[in-house]
Formats: sequence, structure tokens, C-alpha cells
Amino acid sequence: MLQSVIPAVYPILKSAYKLSFGQIGLITLTVQLTASLLQPFVGLYTDHRPKPYSLAVGMGFSLMGVLLFSMAPSFEAILFAVALVGVGSSVFHPESSRVARMASGGQHGLAQSLFQVGGNTGSALGPLLAALVVLPNGQRSIAVFALAALVAIVVLARIGSWYKRRNAEIKSHGLVHEESSGLSSRRIAGAMAVLIALVFSKYVYLASLGAYYTFFLIARFHVSVRSAQVHLFIFLGAVAAGTIIGGPVGDRFGRKYVIWCSILGVLPFTLLLPQANLFWTTVLSIVIGLILASAFSAILVYAQELVPGKVGAVSGLFFGLAFGMGGVGAAALGKLADATGIEHVYRVCSLLPAIGLLTVFLPNLETGLFGRKQAG
Repeated sequence: MLQSVIPAVYPILKSAYKLSFGQIGLITLTVQLTASLLQPFVGLYTDHRPKPYSLAVGMGFSLMGVLLFSMAPSFEAILFAVALVGVGSSVFHPESSRVARMASGGQHGLAQSLFQVGGNTGSALGPLLAALVVLPNGQRSIAVFALAALVAIVVLARIGSWYKRRNAEIKSHGLVHEESSGLSSRRIAGAMAVLIALVFSKYVYLASLGAYYTFFLIARFHVSVRSAQVHLFIFLGAVAAGTIIGGPVGDRFGRKYVIWCSILGVLPFTLLLPQANLFWTTVLSIVIGLILASAFSAILVYAQELVPGKVGAVSGLFFGLAFGMGGVGAAALGKLADATGIEHVYRVCSLLPAIGLLTVFLPNLETGLFGRKQAG
């Protein structure tokens, strides 16, 4: 929720600071890169030295970033504020993904989806709350969201205590045994490269909607800022709802089938979106959000099963890639929008899900309800 407030108030920032689309993209790039670069290293470190209270520490960084963002006097101060929010995300995600897996009872896909649906629900609420709170009251009212961060710090400190106790039990009883994927190093590397390409496809397309959807609606259909933010909320709500699908379906039928359907399956709808009227744009955005959102939990758990015993490093890598590619994509798309117009951006991005064809190169990992797998 805290992160999604940032793009939700872009129309306000663009007007108040007289920003170009390129500068808007730079804000997104800053928050996404700081939210991505540290994650693999944090995950690799905590694989060997778990840090239960890093969850609360990460939220503390986000708290400071939100407070600074609410009173930033310049564009440079905005960049520093969103960088703090991104650092908080980098510290938070690798360990939180490990906690989700630890609490899964063997249903790793379901646990990952439940974890991510929390994040996506917050992402959906951000624009709606921005429309209700920030739009009528101005940039300084963003500080209200710091209250949510304070509550989260208390909750995460309690979760950290549970994690610390649970980790001690696991070490003392030797409860964890991660089976090998049974694949050669070369084949694992190839599969990881395919997954990275799929993450690129998903998150650059999502960046086009997350950062510029409100501008697209305003430019194409002449809707108000408030109406555009409500439409963004509808899309992000569909993303939150779709997130819960991929994990449990992958637990039952296999991650690869979910990846096929969620990346490549969204292509017809992305191709139609730039041609649609306002009603069908809304409908198509819901369908796209539902289908595309199911991919990430399946991709992440699939990657964890490819490289067992490295939950933190793998989670940090893929969360980092998701944020980083989204940020780079947003910055590049901002430059493209300045040069060619916002509608052209959506025509270009509509082709990205075709990268889903690379799924054919993924090895089959047959996964049952409780995480047992066999390479094929």
C-alpha cells in the first residue's frame, strides 16, 4: 500500500513540480531499483544468517520514506524519499518470503499466493486511498499513511519473534530437507534464464499500467484524475484477486501450466486494449489483471524448487528482478511517451506477453499438493 501511493499521486506531482513523463519514469525507476538491487544480496546473506527482525527494520525504512515524501520540497527530495521506501522493500521481501514458505505446511504455492495477495491488495488500495485522502488534501496528507507503517512494525516484530522460535526448532530437530531438482547445472541455468525473460515480460507490461494507466485514460477518454485513479484501483484489485489463483493451482497441477496460461494467455487481451472504448478498456484491464497476476507466485516457487535450500537468494533475486525490470521499463516507457505519445506506449507493450512462448523450454517439475516433485 505504501509503495502504491507513489504512482497514484503522479498526476498531483506532475502538476505541482511541473514534471515531464521522463521525470515521472525516473521516480518509478528510483523506487524500483532501490527495491531490487539489494534483494538478492540480502537473501543470500540471510540464507546463512537468518535475521528475524529484518522484517520490522525494512518497514522502518519505508516509514521514513513516506514521511519525507509527504513534505519533499523538490524533485531531488522526492527521489531520496522513494529510494528509502525501496530500501525498505529490499530488506523486507527475502525474509518475508522465507517466513511464508516456513508457515506453508508444504503447500508452498498457496502460501506464496497468500503472501503476495496481501501486497497486491495493498497496491490496489493505494490509488483509491490516494483519491480519497491525498487528492482533496494535498501532498502533505501522504503522512497519514505512516500510521499504517507503525502498525505494521508492531505486527512484524511479533512475526519476527515467531520466526526466531520456529527457526530454532527447525535447527534443533533437523526438520527441513530440500530435495534436489534432479537437473544439471546447465539446465537449471537455462530454466532460470527463461523465468527471468518471463518476469521481464510481466513486469514491464505491468509498469505500463501501474505508472501510466491514469495518464492513458485521461489522454484517450478525457476522464478526471479521480475517475482515472478509480479505474487504476479496479485494475489493481483484479491483480490482487488473480494473485491467489496461481499458487494453489500450481500446487495441484504444476507450476509450468500456470506460467503458460498466465503469460501467453493474456496476449489476446493486451492486443485489444489499445483499440477499445472506455467500457471495454475497463473490462479488458480486469481480465488482464486476473490472468497476468497468477504468474509470479508460480514462477517464484518453481525457481525455489529448481534451486532448493536457497529460498532467500532466489526470492531476493526474483522480487528484485520484478521491481528492477518494472522500474527500468517505467523509465523507458516514460521517455517513449514523451517522444511518441502515451497511446503509442500501449500499442508497443501489447506485444510483450508473446515472450510467454519461451515457457516451452522449461523442464517439467511435477508438483503434488504437498510439494513433492520429480524432474522430467
